[in-house]
Amino acid sequence: MSLILVIEDETDIADLIALHLQREGFTSLLAYDGISGLALAKSAAPALILLDLMLPGMDGVRVFKELRRERRTLHTPVIMLTARAQTEDRVAGLELGADDYITKPFSPKELLLRIKSVLKRSDASTQRETLSVGPFRFDAVALQCYSTNEPLDLTLTEYKLLQHLCEHADQPCDRNDLLRSVWGYSDAANSRTLDTHIKRLRVKLGPHAESLETARGTGYLLRTAVA
Repeated sequence: MSLILVIEDETDIADLIALHLQREGFTSLLAYDGISGLALAKSAAPALILLDLMLPGMDGVRVFKELRRERRTLHTPVIMLTARAQTEDRVAGLELGADDYITKPFSPKELLLRIKSVLKRSDASTQRETLSVGPFRFDAVALQCYSTNEPLDLTLTEYKLLQHLCEHADQPCDRNDLLRSVWGYSDAANSRTLDTHIKRLRVKLGPHAESLETARGTGYLLRTAVA
């Protein structure tokens, strides 16, 4: 039974989410402000966090950044909740490294489908056997990637993106396939954030950045041997 942490200052919405989570067999913890939500995330180690962006005490963006600074919550999947429906806001949330983004008002059914999709992708990443491709090695238990035996400081989304590219090394990966594999679905907003994540990956890969190439008209590919 997965534990879901709901950080939402509107008590009616938080209680409604908790009710539907319970009906689906999940357990939930509720926090109504950013500070207490962050504390619960660190102490309870939830399987997933639903994070509202407009929070008292500490806004959702600050909470998210703190979550990604903590080793215990570094790889915890996060779905952002917000009343902001503009594409730019959604892209900004995804570019921070959120696993998904849903705007209010939303149907409980849609939210539960998103939660299950994110948990499924997260479980799939942890259940794969240790993968070694070129200079890269993936530790599925610790969700840690190493480059020439040096640990890379990757977010969970970056980890899954690099893992997918390595699993299909030396083959062009279609943009839509990457989006569906890493984010669970593809659309214009995710397409933009894919490019941003690729840019960040290249920076973090350091001397191996050249191995991550753009496949014109297709997407991206990871070469195991760079001339």
